[in-house]
Amino acid sequence: MTSDHTKVAILGGSGYTAVELIKILLRHPHAEIVAVTSRQEGTPLVAEAHPSLTGRLNLRMEPFDPERLAARGVQCVFGCLPHGVSMESIPPLLDRGLRVVDLSADYRLRDPNVYAQWYGDSHRDLVNLTQAVYGLPEIYGDDIGAAQLVANPGCYPQTAILGLAPLVAGKHIDLKDIIVDSKSGVSGAGRTPRLNTHFPECNESVSAYSVGKHRHTPEIEQALSDIAGEPVEVIFTPQLMPMDRGILSTIYAAPNGSFTEGQLLELYRAYYAKAPFVRVVDHLPATKDTAHTNFLDVTLRVVRGRIVVLAAEDNLVRGASGVAVQNFNRMFGYDEKAGLW
Repeated sequence: MTSDHTKVAILGGSGYTAVELIKILLRHPHAEIVAVTSRQEGTPLVAEAHPSLTGRLNLRMEPFDPERLAARGVQCVFGCLPHGVSMESIPPLLDRGLRVVDLSADYRLRDPNVYAQWYGDSHRDLVNLTQAVYGLPEIYGDDIGAAQLVANPGCYPQTAILGLAPLVAGKHIDLKDIIVDSKSGVSGAGRTPRLNTHFPECNESVSAYSVGKHRHTPEIEQALSDIAGEPVEVIFTPQLMPMDRGILSTIYAAPNGSFTEGQLLELYRAYYAKAPFVRVVDHLPATKDTAHTNFLDVTLRVVRGRIVVLAAEDNLVRGASGVAVQNFNRMFGYDEKAGLW
């Protein structure tokens, strides 16, 4: 049911995803930001942490207090907390009837054993894990609208899942022979300083990391397996690029049969005909084409009997905060494009 406006709060307001989220929500016709929390000391103005918000949001960071958020009429909470922290903070919000879009990884993987294997920590909120809906609107849109807890998808997985979904849905490719090669800007590593994202370390350099063991691998496989109705396996390799933002994934798949590029592009256009933020393009997509937008651009080529899919997105908008608002719109009955178009 649609209301005129919805009061929202943001947990973990000091990071990159939080500032992108605030910018989107400030132009959203139906969202009212009433609280931004932080685990840092003190209660600085949000604009002190994010000077780009000067004069746009007159709120102070505040400690996390579920009771206070509920008393102020907050209806939806966006969690921008690290994994492991979210599963401690979200249950008291759900207990008070608030709806949550969680941008961490804590509720993305349905199997707690898989979570423990890839994140090195036991899941401590099994009850809510079972009710969480994976927040990829183009695939799970019918379930998102009624969800109390939405697990926002990771940035890399969206390019892989949406890049492959039409092929996997029709069993047009070998489901055990898929390679996903992805390149991301440095903001994907977050705002906390680290050696490998220190300017002299990453500038003028391209490097792979977490080869064969990146935590987004089971997330990609889980969604693609849902689409296929049977297990799907991928080899996923992420690489760090010396740029601020953006992801480009090049995906290699072995076709089950003979297809022309024209046939495959028509397949994709039909599959995403009702998906306003997936653009099936003829040209080779670039990260600048999608920068600061919620669009994911995808195309493909047939090369020596293989299908090569290319998908680009902005990792901070479509990859995180933008799709979170897309989920919010579905949850509260607003136009899916509200605040994002």
